[in-house]
Amino acid sequence: MDKYEIIKKIGQGSFGRIFLAKGKVDNEQRVIKEINLTKMPVKEKEACQKEVILLAKMKHANIVTFYASLQEKNKLYIVMEYCDGGDLMKRINMQHGVLFDEDQILSWFVQISLGLKHIHDKKILHRDVKAQVIKLALGRDKDGTRIHLLLL
Repeated sequence: MDKYEIIKKIGQGSFGRIFLAKGKVDNEQRVIKEINLTKMPVKEKEACQKEVILLAKMKHANIVTFYASLQEKNKLYIVMEYCDGGDLMKRINMQHGVLFDEDQILSWFVQISLGLKHIHDKKILHRDVKAQVIKLALGRDKDGTRIHLLLL
């Protein structure tokens, strides 16, 4: 983990924490998911290892990019792309009831579908598609947003 400088904690779950970090060499922002393996049941540990292997195989414009993983002192670290636009649920809530443009919805729908098609073509089922796992990267297409599907 010495390649990254932690900027701040941006989330927490039952088995781990999520940090915003930047690379010490390239200065690029990344997300680091820290998973505490000490209290985790064996089956879940194995599932985490399988997920990392699957993430490493996913290369698509509409899937959050996986950069690296490593295990240190009973913690698994997963380094991924930082999506600066937050998640789709946050974006929906920011609308305060104002409807999105039809073109915007169609653009997002196509991007989500392309990401799902990519993982389905690899015989993988996501099982948790919801607005909170659809990440937005700002400034990437004509309307300013590119959709990324988070696989974790």
